[in-house]
Amino acid sequence: MQENKTSEMQKDFAILEELDTSSKLIKLGLGELQNIDLNNDFYFLPFQLISQGFERFLKSYICLAYYDLNKKYPDFRYLKNLGHDLELLLKEILDKYVKDYQRDQFQEDFKFLQSDKDLSEMLFILSEFGKKARYHNFDLITDNKEIGINAKTAWTKFEDRIIRKDKNWFKKLNDFDKQHEIYESVSLYIIVILEKFISSLSRQFNFKCLGDKGSQLTVGSYFTFGLLRESNYGTTDYRKSTTRYKQSPRKVHKRTLIDEMDRKFNPNFKSKKINKSEYNGDWPFLADEVIIECRERHWCIVTINGYDYALNGTASGRYQLEFPQEAGMAIRGKNISDFIKIARNL
Repeated sequence: MQENKTSEMQKDFAILEELDTSSKLIKLGLGELQNIDLNNDFYFLPFQLISQGFERFLKSYICLAYYDLNKKYPDFRYLKNLGHDLELLLKEILDKYVKDYQRDQFQEDFKFLQSDKDLSEMLFILSEFGKKARYHNFDLITDNKEIGINAKTAWTKFEDRIIRKDKNWFKKLNDFDKQHEIYESVSLYIIVILEKFISSLSRQFNFKCLGDKGSQLTVGSYFTFGLLRESNYGTTDYRKSTTRYKQSPRKVHKRTLIDEMDRKFNPNFKSKKINKSEYNGDWPFLADEVIIECRERHWCIVTINGYDYALNGTASGRYQLEFPQEAGMAIRGKNISDFIKIARNL
């Protein structure tokens, strides 16, 4: 009797470790996706992290759901037959292991998981990467007849389709000053879908649809995902936990007396203070007051709490300044184009 109890306890600890591992992999993967920009197109790392994280998360979900129904964990063959296909794992969950917790949110979640085409396309690419596409180049080199897709090409085609759906995004592709906004916007679009995917399933744990064990073992890893709603999807900066973000130098400039003198007396430096309460639009900055400045009719910056950040690409290049979103001073994905326009019209 004691042996069976100990065995189940060991399995509980193993599930707990898988949940913690998958949560960390997913968050790191989302952070690496947010790191993609004009200077970084290394998609392999976020693909590796997210595909692994999603597979471990979905299999942990199935194990806990199976336990809730059968009072025991599934055997080896069950999970092996499901393989590494994320779409197949999700279908297994939707067909057998999702319960209605009697909230309007459930209907939204279920419809999204079942029919969102963008989610399905991303899961397909990540599945193919996890199964064999990560070895695409070696398959090509060695004339493998069962060569996988080129995951990076498939993903960038997906991103291109997203961009072309929005005429304003497409126009920005040819504007150097606004190209970084495209990466912000596409990243936000993708992160929102992936967060919806995780949070929709996590709410099954939060509402105890998978029993007490499911709720108890996931509270430290997926409870906060289950709290996400439409109003806060895409607002988390996952980059902060990535090595690239931690190691990259912070190109923020603390304003000096000379800066203030130029702003006040240089006729080619035009500036304006803007308060959140006076602004008619979606305020993107974390501070409630900023000062925008246009230098020589070209270089647009924003001053936040005594530090300068770039509003456009030319200012970033000339003064080696970070954009406010990169520095964590603005909400990722929110548009700052209006402030560039205001600065140039000063």
